[in-house]
Amino acid sequence: MTEKRKYKLNCSDRAEFHNNAAYCIGTGRMNLALRHEYHKQLKKVQEDIGFSHIRGHGLFCDDMAVYHTYMEEGEEKTEYNFTYIDLVFDDYRALGLKPFVELGFMPEKLASGNQTVFYWKGNVTPPKDYGKWAELVSAVIGHWIERYGREEVAAWPFEVWNEPNLPGFWKDADEKEYFKLYEVTSRAVKSCDSRIRVGGPAICGVNDEHWLRSFLQFCSVNQVPLDFVTRHAYGTEAPEKDGHYQYQRLRTPEAFMEELRTSRSIIDSFKEYAGMEMHITEFNTSYTPLNPIHDTNLNAAYVARLLSELGDICASYSYWTFGDVFEEEGVSFTPFSGCFGLLANGGIPKPTYWSFVFFKKLGSCAIFKNEYAVITKDGKGGTRGVCWNIAEEQGDFTLTLEFSAELENGSYAVVQKLVDEETCNPLKAWVDLGTPANPSREELAVIKECALPRVKTGRFEVTEGRAGIEITLSSNGVCYFEITPINPKADRGFRVELIRGAR
Repeated sequence: MTEKRKYKLNCSDRAEFHNNAAYCIGTGRMNLALRHEYHKQLKKVQEDIGFSHIRGHGLFCDDMAVYHTYMEEGEEKTEYNFTYIDLVFDDYRALGLKPFVELGFMPEKLASGNQTVFYWKGNVTPPKDYGKWAELVSAVIGHWIERYGREEVAAWPFEVWNEPNLPGFWKDADEKEYFKLYEVTSRAVKSCDSRIRVGGPAICGVNDEHWLRSFLQFCSVNQVPLDFVTRHAYGTEAPEKDGHYQYQRLRTPEAFMEELRTSRSIIDSFKEYAGMEMHITEFNTSYTPLNPIHDTNLNAAYVARLLSELGDICASYSYWTFGDVFEEEGVSFTPFSGCFGLLANGGIPKPTYWSFVFFKKLGSCAIFKNEYAVITKDGKGGTRGVCWNIAEEQGDFTLTLEFSAELENGSYAVVQKLVDEETCNPLKAWVDLGTPANPSREELAVIKECALPRVKTGRFEVTEGRAGIEITLSSNGVCYFEITPINPKADRGFRVELIRGAR
């Protein structure tokens, strides 16, 4: 049985909605940007969504070949190679992206130890010489200023390291040592141009309340530069492993958001930081790239709910990641491997891809928002909306939206784009085809056809200023709709009532 839910809408109402869904997107390590498939996926994402910034790991890892030393007259000297950095950043900028720069990990020749993380072995130990680390940071920023211009680089946000509260990402999760790294790094950034904005501590999930308070206290007492606060957020519990995969239960969206509200209240408890921007530089459902939830319609519905609320608390929230050219746990064996991306390898849009496409279309002038939908007006007499059904605990439902007498009389077109388990489910198509590890060209074409929303059009007349539409959402469905005033302009003799299928 389908539950009915009815809402009356007034186009003059206002609802709190800060739509920053397209501010930043995550990526794997920088070196991956040198690959053709990576570029194709990012190009498609930019064409359909158009993010403003991009953030990823590994800027200073050895596969980017930035940091080098050599001996001259018995003295060790340093030189820098910007070849790969230029190739990557030039491509980002050509695609309309500014970097949200993550400063890390440690070049091997500057590292104090040999602890690494991930398949690609990013070094996560402190520098053995903080002076040389500061020189590296300053040299890279100086190069960017010379190449791209001071005004351009001054507009890039800079973040110091990644998840230092986790021992896998920062040796021993040493709080005191990270604070030292942050201070040295932030002062090096500001020495290049005081307008460049720098922040941290990029924490995630473990003892994060203590870390955040301690970090802010350290910056306050020592007058360390801090322009914004960063953290990460994921919506799952501890994983259970099975073969190549890890499975986790989702927390409720309310629990997800409450964690961020706690961080917001901690920041605001410091007088000098009250109201300071908080950026979520990574978020997703699961924090492991081996969880098939990322490929599902449930993921799309859950993320749609988060996108409706995250901007109320956070200055930005960067989905981790745009694509599946990604190797933290090694190279994926199949196109649907549970990796983070909005796009599966082969350029297959996952259901969550469309959640971002839909929110980009929404704009930000909201007239209605609740736990199932957000609706905006476009300034041209039309309305747009996204609604979702996170169906872990509920069945199908129908939303009836009744618009008030503010609608002008006339003709209106209605477009609905539906993503659910029956109409836009490339994972199901892949399973139905026998889970081919390496799909043929023909199989890939079929999967892509099954990765598109179902589009439905309609039309109605408003004669007394009132109108309504119904949207039925099945399990884990996401629907975008728009209602647009039209002025029919069919040519002479075109009679719709005589054409079967057009009435």
